[in-house]
Amino acid sequence: MVAPTIEKLAIDYEGKAVVGKVNVDEENDLAYKYGVRSIPTVVVIKNGKVVEQLVGVRPYESYAQALDKHIK
Repeated sequence: MVAPTIEKLAIDYEGKAVVGKVNVDEENDLAYKYGVRSIPTVVVIKNGKVVEQLVGVRPYESYAQALDKHIK
């Protein structure tokens, strides 16, 4: 459900942020490491640390604002 939004973010933020998707069914350890308990969860990581976590389906603007806050 969030995949098209994430794909658009990846295009729009190319060169500014790395945006990708992870299949938590296949990457259980990664999901555990970042505390993903609900799907969808978007994790913003800066300098190796989680700086923001957004749970649930949100509009593009919500994710864009979270990225903008941390890439300046």
